[in-house]
Amino acid sequence: MVKLKDEKVHNLFLRDLIHKDSDFIPIIADGDDESLHNLEIPEALPILPLRNTVLFPGVVIPITVGRQKSLKLIQEVYRGKKLLGTVAQKDFKLDDPATGDLFGVGTVAEVLKLLEMPDGTTTVIIQGRKRFRIREFVSEEPYFMAKVEAMTDVVPETNNEFSAVVGSLKDLSIKIAQYTSNIPPEASFAVKNIENSTFLINYICSNTDIEVKEKQLLLEIDNLLERGMQAIGFLVKEVQMLELKRDIQSKVKTDMDKQQREYMLHQQMKTIQDELGGNPVEKEIRDLKEKGRTKKWSEETGKYFEKEVDKLSRLNPAAGEYSVQFSYCQTLLELPWNEYTEDNFDLEFARHVLDEDHFGLEKVKERILEHLAVLKLKNDLKSPILCLYGPPGVGKTSLGKSISRALGRKYIRMSLGGLHDESEIRGHRKTYIGAMPGRIIQNIKKAKSSNPVFVLDEIDKVSKQFHGDPESALLEVLDPEQNGEFHDNYVDVDYDLSRVMFIATANTLSTIAPPLRDRLEMIEVSGYLVEEKIEIAIRHLIPRQLDNHGLKAEQLQLTREALSYIIERYTRESGVRELDKKLARIARRIARKVAFEEQYNPLIAIADLKEYLGIEEFSREQYQGNEFPGVVTGLAWTAAGGEILFVESSLSKGKGSLTLTGNLGDVMKESAMLALEYLKSHATELNINPVLFSEYNVHLHVPEGAIPKDGPSAGVTMVTALASAFTRRKVKKNIAMTGEITLRGKVLPVGGIKEKILAAKRAGIMEIILSEDNRRHLEEINQEYLEGLNFIYVKTIMEVLGAALTDEVSGTLELPDKKEKAD
Repeated sequence: MVKLKDEKVHNLFLRDLIHKDSDFIPIIADGDDESLHNLEIPEALPILPLRNTVLFPGVVIPITVGRQKSLKLIQEVYRGKKLLGTVAQKDFKLDDPATGDLFGVGTVAEVLKLLEMPDGTTTVIIQGRKRFRIREFVSEEPYFMAKVEAMTDVVPETNNEFSAVVGSLKDLSIKIAQYTSNIPPEASFAVKNIENSTFLINYICSNTDIEVKEKQLLLEIDNLLERGMQAIGFLVKEVQMLELKRDIQSKVKTDMDKQQREYMLHQQMKTIQDELGGNPVEKEIRDLKEKGRTKKWSEETGKYFEKEVDKLSRLNPAAGEYSVQFSYCQTLLELPWNEYTEDNFDLEFARHVLDEDHFGLEKVKERILEHLAVLKLKNDLKSPILCLYGPPGVGKTSLGKSISRALGRKYIRMSLGGLHDESEIRGHRKTYIGAMPGRIIQNIKKAKSSNPVFVLDEIDKVSKQFHGDPESALLEVLDPEQNGEFHDNYVDVDYDLSRVMFIATANTLSTIAPPLRDRLEMIEVSGYLVEEKIEIAIRHLIPRQLDNHGLKAEQLQLTREALSYIIERYTRESGVRELDKKLARIARRIARKVAFEEQYNPLIAIADLKEYLGIEEFSREQYQGNEFPGVVTGLAWTAAGGEILFVESSLSKGKGSLTLTGNLGDVMKESAMLALEYLKSHATELNINPVLFSEYNVHLHVPEGAIPKDGPSAGVTMVTALASAFTRRKVKKNIAMTGEITLRGKVLPVGGIKEKILAAKRAGIMEIILSEDNRRHLEEINQEYLEGLNFIYVKTIMEVLGAALTDEVSGTLELPDKKEKAD
């Protein structure tokens, strides 16, 4: 007799088993132990295949019947002797198993209850009675029938070993029930109260969480001691696994913080996305690999990219590092590795484009055409690193765009003004938050070409601070021997910049570091002449302003005289930027008249400029005659172009002091002292009484004192003014001069000759005195600008004075008498 110690517990389990339609816990029903073993089994039994379970003798389990064969079998057995044979399937996935798909050993079962469930299914509650072995199948329709033979359990005598096995099974089962949350506490209570060792072993074997084939192995063991030992082995493995899980869970924080919550939400989203048709993260990685196979990068770069993508695939999409790694892989893909635009080697077209976009600038145009010619003959020429330097507004930056159009290359402009951090050039390492490539690589990525025309604007305005030295970072970029392997900290792979045509622009070379200046091919872009500005206005500025203001050509016309007047009286610059603003102002006034349908004269002359531009902003320097000795016209260079200046000298009785006024720089003051000392040492040759130098104070003045002036080129002008003042000889009419002097009386060459000559011509000067060494500079000037001018080339100060001073004397200098001196 198999009994539970507590009858209430037994009834509770039995009641739950019969009345609940949820999952059931198999239990052992009361029964007679002898009746189970002495049960007479018919020669042939109907066979019920079982899925995912094995029935053991004495154990009660519920079975949901779904197959028509099985349903017919249950109904007939339930109406008859209520005995049938249960055999487990080898493969639970089979809906219609054949005889070969069943194990050979099963258990005779008695149908206890047949239940029709609310959802229309049929559930049968069966109890295992005795094991059997199938001898042969006698029929398969309408259900399986087989001849069977009974199998008897070998129950050992009660001894210490068997008791230990039974006790171990109880302890292990109770421990598993405690570790597993989905097993109700009643199960462990039932195990504790089972007294019969045979049914305890069968009960535990039936409920152990092991594979069906392993349960079948236990069922086929005849000896209960061996069956128990084998069951202990399975239970020990399960306990070890549960303890390991418990240890892992105990180490994990139980409270779900924000990151865990987001992770769970992401996992749920991933599941939903999988259901809707695929994981977008996996699709992103596939797309990266497919795009990588189409890139033209080197084999080494390709392997590096694949490694980075593999690293990305191993990261959790919810982690912050994933987005960083994805952005990095995306950047590598977007760079134009070995992708080049085809250069246009039509030299005539290139010349036409350069001439069309810019007037003048012949040196720059010739250098570009030379580069194109060599590139046409030798296709692998490294691009030059040009530096266009000159005053603002002369077209240095726009020239880069014209070069790109002439070559057929992409155009990039990068302003370096105020750049103070070298990471702007080299980029940040990708380990930093918010890291990105340097501006060089970023612009290459935007251009989608590895051989663009790259304009580095305002390279002279790069600043050096504690953040780093950007000029030093530019050394690698602008060195043709190094930039073939440019290393950006973010990309972390060498990138070839050797075919990029870098063009730097600067206003002055003095602020560019010598190592950087050494890598640049310097091309001076000097200021425009008035004549050149007029041509630029006619060809480019006026048509652009007409287009910008919606005007037609016949609605606004300016005479060349009016343009010249605007340039001289309303602007003062080397370039044409201010001129463009003045023309825009005129265009706005005309547009207003057109919009209001007012009557006006579309041809604007000098007389009309006051109406459109207001009063004159600057006065043009004009030659002022030679009525007074000691006044000489000189030539000066400014950032706005050439100008004439007047050096005035006067003598007053005194002790021979020298006074200099007019906001003069140190170099200019030294030139004045040199001039005076030269006259003192050569007084006899110039017919000057040496006593005059100690009896008269000398005052030298250069007008427009608010404007700082400096430089050595006024040396000849000062010495001529002082010589005229002491000799009282007048200076020739319509003559100007420029040149540096030495204490030995030499005249040295100076710069800015082109601008100075044009300034003299605008002022009405007819003759110009220059150093002999400046003769070669006239060859670079268009001959039409030199018409009407006479040039006098000199080597010494005496030649200057001989050419500049006339024989006409205006008054004399009185010497103090001896009596006055004695007093």
